[in-house]
Amino acid sequence: MRKLNYILFISLLTILSCKVSDEEATKKSHASIMLEEFIYQIADAKTSQCHASTIAESNGVLVSSWFGGTEEKNDDVGIWVSRKIDGVWAIPIEVANGVQEDGSRYPSWNPVLFKPENKPLMLFYKVGPNPSEWWGLYITSENDGETWSVPIRLPDGIYGPIKNKAVELANGDYLSPTSTEHDGWKVQSERSSDQGKTWKSTGYLNDPEEFGAIQPSILIHPNDTLQILCRTKNSVISESWSYDNGYTWSIMVATGLPNPNSGIDAVTLQDGRHLLVYNPTNKNWGDRVPLSVAISSDGKFWNNVMELESVTDPDTADEEEYSYPSVIQAENALVHVVYSWNRKTVKHVVLDPQKID
Repeated sequence: MRKLNYILFISLLTILSCKVSDEEATKKSHASIMLEEFIYQIADAKTSQCHASTIAESNGVLVSSWFGGTEEKNDDVGIWVSRKIDGVWAIPIEVANGVQEDGSRYPSWNPVLFKPENKPLMLFYKVGPNPSEWWGLYITSENDGETWSVPIRLPDGIYGPIKNKAVELANGDYLSPTSTEHDGWKVQSERSSDQGKTWKSTGYLNDPEEFGAIQPSILIHPNDTLQILCRTKNSVISESWSYDNGYTWSIMVATGLPNPNSGIDAVTLQDGRHLLVYNPTNKNWGDRVPLSVAISSDGKFWNNVMELESVTDPDTADEEEYSYPSVIQAENALVHVVYSWNRKTVKHVVLDPQKID
């Protein structure tokens, strides 16, 4: 009897340890991976689906946001936020939605967090029936994402960062990477020289007949040189370069990086290298797995260094989706990545870039 109880005890411990390992997503497949976790457990989800997560650091506090509801494009989809306090992600709360003054409601889309230096945290998002008809809004937080202002609608023709974070340039200007879908997929950038009070657009940077491109991500190079990397319909990531701090841009061309018409994100690291998170496949509207990290010293030649997510079962690979990454580097130099995990929850991964060759 004592032996049987011991066996049952060991079995219970094994089950619990497996459960913890599964819930906290603690597998470490690369030396640079410091932490893998879900922002919330699927069993505790406030919505049946989520997508398009974003992350920012605000005065040492990690804040993440995403849109969630029954399903993308449904009217009940709103903007949700969670903050990481004392090492724990707080229960997500809805901070914005598409309810109109007349009581009607539209779906919300693509939140993007942006923390300017010495200014409140900003959360941009879109509202509208679809990406061809949506409009841009933003809210701000004076207390690192704990509470938020009333929504402010952006002027017509200004959309805010469409998926990936804005950047604050050395001269203090804000540069917002954006795109539109109402007249072909077209990329543009929006600049504010008065700390977000007003914005001006560069105009379109691509011919949609050559590249159907959206959702640019900005990389910063020396000597007022900027680079954008874009999602496209052309099975490849495209790029454009600016040599005057984003006022004018070169003709958009293809990179050597594949893209399955899925969102990407990239960041310039403190040591000058560039880090990209993307799905390295080229099947249009599919293959949002694996999700990989690539590194470049110049933004031109990229080396894949790890897979954050791989196909778990070849027979069900079409049902897996690890997509729409958002990546930042915190003040302590650690890199934070969030992304959609099968649209059921948001996964958070922490990388030590010094351990990435």
